[in-house]
Amino acid sequence: MKTNTFRKPVLAVFGVLAAVGAACWAYQLACGLAVTGMSNANSWGLYICMFMLFVGLSAGGLIVASSAHVFGVERFKAVAKPAVICSTACICVAGMFVLVDLGGIARVWRILTGPNPLSPLLWDMCVITVYLVINVLDLVWMQRGDEDKVRRLSYVALPVAVLVHSVTAWIFGLQIARAWYTAVMAPIFVASALDSGLALLLLALLLLDKVGVAALDDGLMASLGKLLATFVAVDAFLIACELLTMAYPGAGEAVALSEMLAGATAPFFWFEVVGGLLVPFVVLAVAGNRRRRGAVALASALVVLGVACKRVWLLFTSFVHPNVYGGPGVTSGTLAAQQDPAAMWMLLGSYAPTPVEVLVALGVVSAGALVFMVLSNRLVAGAPAGRASGAGRAASASK
Repeated sequence: MKTNTFRKPVLAVFGVLAAVGAACWAYQLACGLAVTGMSNANSWGLYICMFMLFVGLSAGGLIVASSAHVFGVERFKAVAKPAVICSTACICVAGMFVLVDLGGIARVWRILTGPNPLSPLLWDMCVITVYLVINVLDLVWMQRGDEDKVRRLSYVALPVAVLVHSVTAWIFGLQIARAWYTAVMAPIFVASALDSGLALLLLALLLLDKVGVAALDDGLMASLGKLLATFVAVDAFLIACELLTMAYPGAGEAVALSEMLAGATAPFFWFEVVGGLLVPFVVLAVAGNRRRRGAVALASALVVLGVACKRVWLLFTSFVHPNVYGGPGVTSGTLAAQQDPAAMWMLLGSYAPTPVEVLVALGVVSAGALVFMVLSNRLVAGAPAGRASGAGRAASASK
Protein backbone atom coordinates (compact mmCIF):
# COMPACT_ATOMS: atom_id res chain seq x y z
CA MET A 1 0.00 0.00 0.00
CA LYS A 2 1.43 3.35 -1.04
CA THR A 3 0.90 6.30 1.25
CA ASN A 4 0.03 9.80 0.12
CA THR A 5 2.43 12.73 0.41
CA PHE A 6 2.37 16.42 -0.34
CA ARG A 7 2.84 16.61 -4.12
CA LYS A 8 5.76 18.23 -5.93
CA PRO A 9 3.62 20.98 -7.59
CA VAL A 10 2.45 22.11 -4.16
CA LEU A 11 6.02 22.15 -2.86
CA ALA A 12 7.09 24.06 -5.99
CA VAL A 13 4.50 26.80 -5.41
CA PHE A 14 5.70 27.40 -1.87
CA GLY A 15 9.29 27.22 -3.07
CA VAL A 16 8.64 29.99 -5.61
CA LEU A 17 6.95 32.14 -2.95
CA ALA A 18 9.91 31.61 -0.63
CA ALA A 19 12.32 32.62 -3.42
CA VAL A 20 10.31 35.78 -4.16
CA GLY A 21 10.40 36.64 -0.46
CA ALA A 22 14.17 36.13 -0.36
CA ALA A 23 14.59 38.46 -3.37
CA CYS A 24 12.48 41.15 -1.69
CA TRP A 25 14.53 40.77 1.48
CA ALA A 26 17.71 41.27 -0.54
CA TYR A 27 16.15 44.45 -1.96
CA GLN A 28 15.30 45.58 1.58
CA LEU A 29 18.89 44.96 2.71
CA ALA A 30 20.19 47.02 -0.22
CA CYS A 31 17.80 49.95 0.25
CA GLY A 32 17.29 49.88 4.02
CA LEU A 33 14.20 49.61 6.20
CA ALA A 34 12.87 52.81 4.60
CA VAL A 35 11.25 50.56 1.97
CA THR A 36 8.97 49.19 4.70
CA GLY A 37 6.04 50.93 6.33
CA MET A 38 7.94 51.33 9.60
CA SER A 39 9.05 54.71 10.91
CA ASN A 40 10.52 56.35 13.99
CA ALA A 41 7.02 56.43 15.50
CA ASN A 42 6.27 52.81 14.52
CA SER A 43 9.61 51.09 14.93
CA TRP A 44 8.06 47.61 14.76
CA GLY A 45 5.68 46.40 12.09
CA LEU A 46 4.47 43.32 10.23
CA TYR A 47 7.65 41.34 10.89
CA ILE A 48 7.39 41.63 14.67
CA CYS A 49 3.63 40.92 14.54
CA MET A 50 4.38 37.71 12.68
CA PHE A 51 7.24 36.91 15.03
CA MET A 52 4.92 37.14 18.04
CA LEU A 53 2.29 35.07 16.25
CA PHE A 54 4.61 32.22 15.24
CA VAL A 55 6.38 32.04 18.58
CA GLY A 56 2.95 31.39 20.03
CA LEU A 57 1.92 28.98 17.28
CA SER A 58 4.97 26.87 18.02
CA ALA A 59 3.64 26.15 21.52
CA GLY A 60 0.80 23.79 20.79
CA GLY A 61 2.81 21.05 19.12
CA LEU A 62 5.58 20.71 21.67
CA ILE A 63 3.21 21.01 24.63
CA VAL A 64 0.94 18.26 23.29
CA ALA A 65 3.92 16.02 22.53
CA SER A 66 5.52 16.65 25.93
CA SER A 67 2.27 16.20 27.84
CA ALA A 68 2.07 12.63 26.60
CA HIS A 69 5.06 11.78 28.82
CA VAL A 70 4.96 14.42 31.57
CA PHE A 71 1.26 13.99 32.41
CA GLY A 72 0.83 10.46 31.09
CA VAL A 73 -1.66 11.41 28.35
CA GLU A 74 -1.07 8.29 26.28
CA ARG A 75 -3.39 9.17 23.43
CA PHE A 76 -1.29 12.26 22.64
CA LYS A 77 1.64 10.00 21.72
CA ALA A 78 -0.18 9.13 18.49
CA VAL A 79 0.23 12.71 17.22
CA ALA A 80 3.54 13.52 18.92
CA LYS A 81 5.64 13.45 15.76
CA PRO A 82 3.43 15.71 13.57
CA ALA A 83 3.01 17.96 16.62
CA VAL A 84 6.77 18.43 16.99
CA ILE A 85 7.15 18.95 13.23
CA CYS A 86 4.55 21.72 13.39
CA SER A 87 6.33 23.27 16.37
CA THR A 88 9.70 23.09 14.60
CA ALA A 89 8.40 24.78 11.45
CA CYS A 90 6.77 27.58 13.46
CA ILE A 91 9.84 28.34 15.60
CA CYS A 92 11.99 28.43 12.44
CA VAL A 93 9.57 30.96 10.94
CA ALA A 94 9.66 33.04 14.13
CA GLY A 95 13.47 33.12 14.06
CA MET A 96 13.49 34.13 10.39
CA PHE A 97 11.17 37.05 11.12
CA VAL A 98 13.66 38.34 13.69
CA LEU A 99 16.41 38.23 11.06
CA VAL A 100 14.40 40.01 8.35
CA ASP A 101 13.48 42.73 10.84
CA LEU A 102 17.16 43.53 11.41
CA GLY A 103 18.32 46.45 9.32
CA GLY A 104 22.01 45.59 9.70
CA ILE A 105 22.05 41.82 9.28
CA ALA A 106 25.80 41.92 8.62
CA ARG A 107 26.34 42.85 12.26
CA VAL A 108 24.32 39.98 13.72
CA TRP A 109 27.60 38.43 14.91
CA ARG A 110 27.71 41.15 17.58
CA ILE A 111 25.09 39.14 19.48
CA LEU A 112 27.86 36.65 20.23
CA THR A 113 30.77 39.05 20.73
CA GLY A 114 28.99 41.80 22.66
CA PRO A 115 25.83 40.45 24.31
CA ASN A 116 23.92 42.61 26.79
CA PRO A 117 22.70 40.31 29.60
CA LEU A 118 20.15 42.91 30.70
CA SER A 119 18.36 42.93 27.33
CA PRO A 120 15.20 40.80 27.02
CA LEU A 121 15.99 40.63 23.28
CA LEU A 122 19.09 38.59 24.10
CA TRP A 123 17.09 36.38 26.45
CA ASP A 124 14.63 35.74 23.63
CA MET A 125 17.29 34.77 21.10
CA CYS A 126 18.83 32.36 23.61
CA VAL A 127 15.57 30.66 24.59
CA ILE A 128 14.41 30.40 20.95
CA THR A 129 17.69 28.69 20.07
CA VAL A 130 17.26 26.25 22.97
CA TYR A 131 13.65 25.67 21.91
CA LEU A 132 14.70 24.84 18.36
CA VAL A 133 17.41 22.44 19.58
CA ILE A 134 14.85 20.65 21.78
CA ASN A 135 12.49 20.27 18.81
CA VAL A 136 15.24 18.85 16.60
CA LEU A 137 16.39 16.39 19.29
CA ASP A 138 12.79 15.36 19.88
CA LEU A 139 12.30 14.60 16.19
CA VAL A 140 15.59 12.69 15.90
CA TRP A 141 14.90 10.51 18.94
CA MET A 142 11.28 9.91 17.91
CA GLN A 143 12.45 8.78 14.48
CA ARG A 144 14.97 6.42 16.07
CA GLY A 145 12.32 5.08 18.44
CA ASP A 146 14.32 6.05 21.52
CA GLU A 147 11.34 6.42 23.83
CA ASP A 148 13.41 6.83 27.00
CA LYS A 149 15.29 9.86 25.67
CA VAL A 150 12.07 11.41 24.37
CA ARG A 151 10.47 10.93 27.78
CA ARG A 152 13.36 12.58 29.61
CA LEU A 153 13.53 15.45 27.13
CA SER A 154 9.81 16.11 27.65
CA TYR A 155 10.46 17.20 31.24
CA VAL A 156 12.76 19.91 29.87
CA ALA A 157 10.70 20.77 26.78
CA LEU A 158 7.50 21.63 28.63
CA PRO A 159 8.92 24.39 30.89
CA VAL A 160 11.04 25.72 28.01
CA ALA A 161 7.89 25.94 25.88
CA VAL A 162 6.31 28.14 28.58
CA LEU A 163 9.52 30.12 29.04
CA VAL A 164 9.95 30.98 25.36
CA HIS A 165 6.58 32.73 25.31
CA SER A 166 7.15 34.39 28.67
CA VAL A 167 10.47 35.86 27.52
CA THR A 168 8.83 37.14 24.32
CA ALA A 169 6.19 38.81 26.48
CA TRP A 170 8.86 40.43 28.67
CA ILE A 171 10.29 42.19 25.62
CA PHE A 172 7.08 44.21 25.74
CA GLY A 173 6.03 43.99 29.39
CA LEU A 174 9.26 45.46 30.75
CA GLN A 175 9.02 48.69 28.71
CA ILE A 176 7.81 51.22 31.23
CA ALA A 177 7.18 53.91 28.60
CA ARG A 178 4.55 51.86 26.76
CA ALA A 179 1.04 50.56 27.46
CA TRP A 180 2.53 47.05 27.44
CA TYR A 181 4.04 47.64 30.89
CA THR A 182 2.11 45.11 32.97
CA ALA A 183 2.88 41.99 34.98
CA VAL A 184 0.08 40.07 33.27
CA MET A 185 1.71 40.34 29.84
CA ALA A 186 3.57 37.02 30.19
CA PRO A 187 0.46 35.03 31.28
CA ILE A 188 -1.50 36.59 28.40
CA PHE A 189 1.19 35.55 25.92
CA VAL A 190 1.35 32.01 27.31
CA ALA A 191 -2.46 31.66 27.23
CA SER A 192 -2.74 32.90 23.65
CA ALA A 193 0.18 30.65 22.68
CA LEU A 194 -1.62 27.65 24.14
CA ASP A 195 -4.88 28.25 22.28
CA SER A 196 -3.39 29.40 18.96
CA GLY A 197 -0.71 26.69 19.00
CA LEU A 198 -3.22 23.94 19.72
CA ALA A 199 -5.59 25.37 17.09
CA LEU A 200 -2.84 25.30 14.46
CA LEU A 201 -1.94 21.73 15.46
CA LEU A 202 -5.56 20.67 14.96
CA LEU A 203 -5.58 22.30 11.52
CA ALA A 204 -2.30 20.57 10.64
CA LEU A 205 -3.63 17.17 11.78
CA LEU A 206 -6.83 17.67 9.80
CA LEU A 207 -4.75 18.61 6.74
CA LEU A 208 -2.53 15.53 7.12
CA ASP A 209 -5.64 13.38 7.38
CA LYS A 210 -7.24 15.07 4.36
CA VAL A 211 -4.26 14.47 2.06
CA GLY A 212 -3.74 10.95 3.38
CA VAL A 213 -0.37 11.51 5.01
CA ALA A 214 -1.64 10.33 8.41
CA ALA A 215 -5.09 9.57 9.82
CA LEU A 216 -6.68 11.39 12.73
CA ASP A 217 -8.97 9.61 15.17
CA ASP A 218 -12.24 11.42 15.88
CA GLY A 219 -11.97 10.67 19.60
CA LEU A 220 -8.52 12.28 19.80
CA MET A 221 -9.79 15.25 17.80
CA ALA A 222 -12.63 15.68 20.30
CA SER A 223 -10.19 15.58 23.22
CA LEU A 224 -7.96 18.20 21.63
CA GLY A 225 -11.02 20.32 20.85
CA LYS A 226 -12.13 20.18 24.48
CA LEU A 227 -8.64 21.22 25.59
CA LEU A 228 -8.71 24.07 23.07
CA ALA A 229 -12.00 25.36 24.49
CA THR A 230 -10.41 25.42 27.95
CA PHE A 231 -7.39 27.36 26.69
CA VAL A 232 -9.68 29.86 24.94
CA ALA A 233 -11.59 30.47 28.19
CA VAL A 234 -8.35 31.10 30.13
CA ASP A 235 -7.13 33.49 27.43
CA ALA A 236 -10.41 35.43 27.54
CA PHE A 237 -10.23 35.70 31.34
CA LEU A 238 -6.71 37.15 31.29
CA ILE A 239 -7.65 39.71 28.64
CA ALA A 240 -10.65 40.72 30.73
CA CYS A 241 -8.36 41.21 33.75
CA GLU A 242 -6.08 43.45 31.70
CA LEU A 243 -8.98 45.49 30.34
CA LEU A 244 -10.44 45.99 33.81
CA THR A 245 -7.13 47.36 35.05
CA MET A 246 -6.86 49.71 32.07
CA ALA A 247 -10.47 50.91 32.34
CA TYR A 248 -10.67 51.39 36.11
CA PRO A 249 -11.00 55.09 37.05
CA GLY A 250 -7.60 56.62 37.58
CA ALA A 251 -5.73 54.09 35.46
CA GLY A 252 -2.98 55.55 33.30
CA GLU A 253 -3.75 53.70 30.07
CA ALA A 254 -7.12 55.24 29.21
CA VAL A 255 -5.78 56.64 25.93
CA ALA A 256 -4.53 53.25 24.80
CA LEU A 257 -7.81 51.65 25.83
CA SER A 258 -9.79 54.16 23.76
CA GLU A 259 -7.72 53.24 20.69
CA MET A 260 -8.43 49.54 21.30
CA LEU A 261 -12.17 49.97 21.83
CA ALA A 262 -13.04 52.66 19.29
CA GLY A 263 -9.85 53.87 17.63
CA ALA A 264 -7.36 52.75 15.02
CA THR A 265 -6.89 49.22 16.36
CA ALA A 266 -10.54 48.63 17.35
CA PRO A 267 -11.42 46.36 14.36
CA PHE A 268 -8.65 43.95 15.32
CA PHE A 269 -9.58 44.02 19.01
CA TRP A 270 -13.27 43.32 18.44
CA PHE A 271 -12.60 40.61 15.88
CA GLU A 272 -10.39 38.83 18.38
CA VAL A 273 -12.95 39.13 21.20
CA VAL A 274 -15.93 38.02 19.11
CA GLY A 275 -14.45 35.95 16.30
CA GLY A 276 -11.34 34.61 18.02
CA LEU A 277 -12.67 33.90 21.52
CA LEU A 278 -16.47 33.94 21.84
CA VAL A 279 -17.46 32.08 18.67
CA PRO A 280 -14.80 29.30 18.93
CA PHE A 281 -15.67 28.72 22.58
CA VAL A 282 -19.39 28.44 21.82
CA VAL A 283 -18.68 26.02 18.97
CA LEU A 284 -16.31 23.81 20.95
CA ALA A 285 -18.38 23.89 24.15
CA VAL A 286 -20.92 21.64 22.41
CA ALA A 287 -19.66 18.06 22.71
CA GLY A 288 -21.16 16.99 19.38
CA ASN A 289 -19.32 19.75 17.51
CA ARG A 290 -15.98 18.47 18.76
CA ARG A 291 -16.49 15.34 16.64
CA ARG A 292 -17.41 17.31 13.51
CA ARG A 293 -14.34 18.05 11.45
CA GLY A 294 -15.82 21.13 9.81
CA ALA A 295 -16.77 22.65 13.16
CA VAL A 296 -13.35 21.93 14.69
CA ALA A 297 -11.57 23.32 11.63
CA LEU A 298 -13.69 26.50 11.70
CA ALA A 299 -13.15 27.07 15.42
CA SER A 300 -9.41 26.42 15.12
CA ALA A 301 -9.03 28.79 12.16
CA LEU A 302 -10.92 31.51 14.03
CA VAL A 303 -8.68 31.09 17.08
CA VAL A 304 -5.53 31.49 14.96
CA LEU A 305 -6.96 34.55 13.19
CA GLY A 306 -8.09 36.00 16.51
CA VAL A 307 -4.62 35.67 18.03
CA ALA A 308 -3.14 37.23 14.88
CA CYS A 309 -5.48 40.19 15.43
CA LYS A 310 -4.41 40.29 19.07
CA ARG A 311 -0.80 40.70 17.99
CA VAL A 312 -1.84 43.64 15.80
CA TRP A 313 -3.80 45.56 18.42
CA LEU A 314 -1.33 44.76 21.18
CA LEU A 315 1.64 46.00 19.16
CA PHE A 316 0.25 49.04 17.39
CA THR A 317 -1.99 50.50 20.09
CA SER A 318 1.13 51.66 21.92
CA PHE A 319 2.55 53.24 18.76
CA VAL A 320 -0.45 55.43 17.91
CA HIS A 321 0.59 58.10 20.40
CA PRO A 322 4.39 58.65 20.40
CA ASN A 323 6.03 58.66 23.82
CA VAL A 324 8.26 61.60 22.81
CA TYR A 325 6.64 65.01 22.73
CA GLY A 326 7.63 68.51 21.76
CA GLY A 327 8.40 70.52 18.65
CA PRO A 328 6.40 69.76 15.50
CA GLY A 329 6.29 66.04 16.32
CA VAL A 330 8.51 63.03 15.72
CA THR A 331 10.70 62.75 12.64
CA SER A 332 9.25 59.97 10.53
CA GLY A 333 12.46 58.65 8.99
CA THR A 334 10.52 57.14 6.09
CA LEU A 335 11.33 57.00 2.39
CA ALA A 336 8.50 59.48 1.75
CA ALA A 337 10.18 61.96 4.12
CA GLN A 338 13.36 61.76 2.06
CA GLN A 339 11.41 62.80 -1.03
CA ASP A 340 9.02 65.29 0.54
CA PRO A 341 10.12 67.47 3.52
CA ALA A 342 6.45 68.06 4.38
CA ALA A 343 6.18 64.39 5.34
CA MET A 344 9.05 64.61 7.81
CA TRP A 345 7.07 65.14 11.01
CA MET A 346 4.50 62.88 12.67
CA LEU A 347 2.14 63.80 15.49
CA LEU A 348 0.47 60.38 15.56
CA GLY A 349 1.90 57.01 14.69
CA SER A 350 0.49 55.36 11.57
CA TYR A 351 1.52 52.18 9.83
CA ALA A 352 0.63 50.10 6.78
CA PRO A 353 2.86 47.31 5.42
CA THR A 354 4.39 47.92 2.02
CA PRO A 355 4.37 45.35 -0.82
CA VAL A 356 7.99 44.56 0.04
CA GLU A 357 7.06 43.67 3.62
CA VAL A 358 4.08 41.60 2.53
CA LEU A 359 6.12 39.60 0.03
CA VAL A 360 8.95 39.03 2.52
CA ALA A 361 6.45 37.87 5.15
CA LEU A 362 4.73 35.60 2.62
CA GLY A 363 8.11 34.17 1.65
CA VAL A 364 9.06 33.42 5.25
CA VAL A 365 5.72 31.72 5.96
CA SER A 366 6.08 29.74 2.71
CA ALA A 367 9.52 28.57 3.82
CA GLY A 368 7.97 27.37 7.08
CA ALA A 369 5.21 25.57 5.16
CA LEU A 370 7.91 23.85 3.10
CA VAL A 371 9.66 22.69 6.26
CA PHE A 372 6.39 21.26 7.57
CA MET A 373 5.46 19.49 4.34
CA VAL A 374 8.92 18.05 3.62
CA LEU A 375 9.33 16.73 7.17
CA SER A 376 5.79 15.33 7.12
CA ASN A 377 6.51 13.55 3.83
CA ARG A 378 9.69 12.00 5.22
CA LEU A 379 8.77 11.30 8.84
CA VAL A 380 4.99 11.01 9.13
CA ALA A 381 3.63 9.62 5.84
CA GLY A 382 2.13 6.22 6.53
CA ALA A 383 2.26 6.51 10.31
CA PRO A 384 -1.15 6.49 12.03
CA ALA A 385 -2.23 9.49 14.09
CA GLY A 386 -4.56 7.70 16.42
CA ARG A 387 -6.89 5.03 15.06
CA ALA A 388 -7.34 5.47 11.32
CA SER A 389 -10.50 7.39 10.53
CA GLY A 390 -12.67 6.72 7.56
CA ALA A 391 -11.24 9.71 5.70
CA GLY A 392 -7.69 8.60 6.38
CA ARG A 393 -8.32 4.99 5.35
CA ALA A 394 -10.09 6.06 2.19
CA ALA A 395 -7.25 8.38 1.22
CA SER A 396 -4.69 5.60 1.69
CA ALA A 397 -6.80 2.97 -0.05
CA SER A 398 -7.22 5.23 -3.09
CA LYS A 399 -3.53 4.68 -3.82
